[in-house]
Amino acid sequence: FTPKSSTSAQAWNARSKMAAPGNEEEELTQEQTEKLLQFQDLTGIESMDQCRHTLEQHHWNIEAAVQDRLNEQEGVPSVFNPPSSRPLQVHTADHRVYSYVVSRPQPRGLLGWSYYLIMLPFRFTYYTLLDIFRFAIRFIRPDPRSRVTDPVGDVVAFIQSFEEQYGRIHPVFYQGTYSQALNDAKRELRYLLVYLHGDDHQDTDEFCCNTISNPEVVNFINTRMLFWACSTSKPEGYRVSQALRENTYPFLAMIMLKEQRMTVVGRLEGLLRAEDFVNQLTFIMDANATYLVSERLDREERNQTQVLRQQQDEAYLASLRADQEKERKRKEAQEKRRREEEDVRQQILAEERRQRSLQEEKERKSERLPPEPFPDNPDNVKIIFKLPNDTRVERRFLFTQSLTVIYDFLFSLKETPEKFQIVANFPRRVLPCLPTEREPNPPTLQQAGLSRCEVLFVQDLTDD
Repeated sequence: FTPKSSTSAQAWNARSKMAAPGNEEEELTQEQTEKLLQFQDLTGIESMDQCRHTLEQHHWNIEAAVQDRLNEQEGVPSVFNPPSSRPLQVHTADHRVYSYVVSRPQPRGLLGWSYYLIMLPFRFTYYTLLDIFRFAIRFIRPDPRSRVTDPVGDVVAFIQSFEEQYGRIHPVFYQGTYSQALNDAKRELRYLLVYLHGDDHQDTDEFCCNTISNPEVVNFINTRMLFWACSTSKPEGYRVSQALRENTYPFLAMIMLKEQRMTVVGRLEGLLRAEDFVNQLTFIMDANATYLVSERLDREERNQTQVLRQQQDEAYLASLRADQEKERKRKEAQEKRRREEEDVRQQILAEERRQRSLQEEKERKSERLPPEPFPDNPDNVKIIFKLPNDTRVERRFLFTQSLTVIYDFLFSLKETPEKFQIVANFPRRVLPCLPTEREPNPPTLQQAGLSRCEVLFVQDLTDD
């Protein structure tokens, strides 16, 4: 074991010993601790409590616990959390089912026949009275085996009882319900060997000790099929017994997927020796191998068809997404052009409104201008304006008028730019025609130092 696992186990054991007095959790043996560490290494589960709980559910059978854990990781429900789906139906009415029945040996010699004839009345009376008693008891109390309440518990209890009575050398029991075993055999396309255990039958002990526990039989079953077993004294075993209709014990049925349904393809009844048992199983498997190969080919074909359909669906979805993306981009480009056109239209409208507002302002300024004085007025000031487009405009003003009048006159002209300033030469200066915070009332022409004849320049400030 790895040092990390050993450290984890030591820490977990220390924590268990330091638990409260009310905690009745049993301390692990050395063998159980080793299994706990090995199970943690194999499954990668960090929680020691979860590892112990899983092993306890499987009665410390590490192979079954690991198998159940791997099944859960593959999406198969745990045997301790069985699905609520309807169980598979097994076809048992096939007339081609191979049946091998081993009859009890006939008595030999005078002594043997004498013992047989002496015991015959006693056996007949015993079994007759037993059948009458069982028949009568059903009228008083229904058979409790007819109600299956805990199928997994029935199987686990049988496995534990089998190991206590016959030892741990046996094929790996499937630790789950009969329905789950059928589902796994169908999903994995494997044979399923079902063993119904008759507790009271006289051949049961010999079969379990000498046949099932034979190393050759154990290896044969473990490497070729699933093995499910239960006692007919348990509700789960009794339910399977009612479905398979065995005649005597020991009873085994070979089940496989045949013609798209789970079918019983072989029945073995009676006491079989190990070599004969392996030969009969081999014969059944060889006789039905073509069906299993056919099922595998059909499943492979279905899988390939499903993969091809999935690839076609993915290609269709990719093409659909590409078309949707192309349509989205087309709509985005169309929307962008529409917004740009709308922006241009709004700019044109805004410019038109501005120009209209500007023209209205020019008209108002022109209407509010005082009349041009007569040429013989002694306060006349003759001003020649040079516009940015090299045109000249001439008009007379009075010395007493504000520079604002000059600005309003130029503003009302169509040739004048929207924003401008008036510049005088000799000395060169900008005339303060508009009110400011420092000079809310612009000066008059006389205060600005203009002579009777002036040339003023109109400077365009629109770009600024």
